[in-house]
Amino acid sequence: MKQPPQRSGTPSRLSHSCFFLLATCLLLSDIASAAPSITLSKKTGPPTSRILVSGRGFEPNVGVDIYFDTKDEALIVTDGRGEFKDARAHAPRSAYPGKHWVTALERNNDKGAQKPFLVQTNWSQFNFDADGTRWNPYENVLNSRNVVNLDVKWTYTAQEAISSSAAVVDGVLYIGGGFFNHYFNAIHANTGTLLWSFAAKGATWTSPAVANGVVYFGSADANVYALDAHTGALIWNYTTGNYVDSSPAVVDGVVYVGSDDGNLYALDARTGAKLWAYTTGGPVESAPVVTDGVVYFGADDDNVYALRASNGALLWHYETGSFVNGLAVTDGMVYATSQDHSIYALSASNGARLWSFATGGPIYSAPAVANGVIYIGSDDTHGVYALNARTGDELWSGNGPVVSSPAVANGVVYVNSWYYEVYALDPRNGAVLWNYFIGEMIESSPTIANGVLYTGIDAYVYAFSLHDGSQQAGAASKRPDLKTLRPDFSLKVSKPDATASPH
Repeated sequence: MKQPPQRSGTPSRLSHSCFFLLATCLLLSDIASAAPSITLSKKTGPPTSRILVSGRGFEPNVGVDIYFDTKDEALIVTDGRGEFKDARAHAPRSAYPGKHWVTALERNNDKGAQKPFLVQTNWSQFNFDADGTRWNPYENVLNSRNVVNLDVKWTYTAQEAISSSAAVVDGVLYIGGGFFNHYFNAIHANTGTLLWSFAAKGATWTSPAVANGVVYFGSADANVYALDAHTGALIWNYTTGNYVDSSPAVVDGVVYVGSDDGNLYALDARTGAKLWAYTTGGPVESAPVVTDGVVYFGADDDNVYALRASNGALLWHYETGSFVNGLAVTDGMVYATSQDHSIYALSASNGARLWSFATGGPIYSAPAVANGVIYIGSDDTHGVYALNARTGDELWSGNGPVVSSPAVANGVVYVNSWYYEVYALDPRNGAVLWNYFIGEMIESSPTIANGVLYTGIDAYVYAFSLHDGSQQAGAASKRPDLKTLRPDFSLKVSKPDATASPH
């Protein structure tokens, strides 16, 4: 019997089958022919950074080796679509600042993909990080053996004298001015070229903090400023009741900063809205330190304060004999310097005094802490003191007087003497490894980032780097040829990182 004609627009079962087969073939062809590609969880970071690598466009169900430069760090197996997620790689401690390469390469052929990763040892705020130690643990270019070869890399002439200290982030140096300098500057960290300048209505002697593409600093016009770190455009400003002498700390989307109006402020980093404020009995000039949900700071009412970071509730306070100028918090202890000539070690949990050490003069600066040793500068003939962090026992002293804050990086202590010299000292005994005579009094504190020492001196910003050919900071790593990479056959197949955020 003759079948009725098929109605127009209605596919037959055969057409359905052909369509399905065609779509399947196209899908498989797309999986097989797509060029491999990878994405990284971050594009830049310090040595030791953990990097999560995800890929697509690889062969289904094959092993893929993950390399950092030429070192095979992980082996992962693709799924049925030729994809993998969150394979773990890391930038080794020895990775110099500059461009490096992450490679994902199929083990059975030369099919792979690469992405650059920029290694940087940024110094993003006055105390290096939120706990106030002034210790850059990532620096791997300058060390106790080669620091003798430091020489002037460049100088930048500022508008007036500088007492601010520098932050260095993503190849840019950010620094304020001094007691009469209203300008805040962004300078190319490698060349010393001015990128942009912002004129506040008052002096900009506080040191900046940089986070998420925004630079924060205080001014004598009573404002806290937030600028676009790339352009210098004003994002917001918050007006306090007096000078802002405190260098801000930025943690988890909150800016913590003191004012001479006697308050410690917590501001929303995105909008500048006040979250809370705590009132003390005197100006708050020290840089706050924030760790484990607590903000610590000193005030000119002679007290060290510990507040709950979420709401500003007082946890404890400890009274010293004079203004409190700087703090560091590590290993459950708070180290606070005071103009009563002393440094105090307090319990971070309750403020109980554990020990104190008296120098021969006022201490105007913050301490640095590294490897169980505290380094402080004092306005006396000894200048720099190294103390056992647990007991307060003096280990050595010398090269004074000092009114700025020491800094530590890769086995070297850096300090600016009030009497015209910049020093690099051996942390074991205080021996001078290198010094540079300036001829001007130095209030700015040193910053060490990416193999360069930066500091403000009078009306200049100085950058010092190695001059003997051993300077490797900023030198790009050669992009590996996929055909030359050799897999590590001892590696076991890794599972995706369980701590990674879901895609």
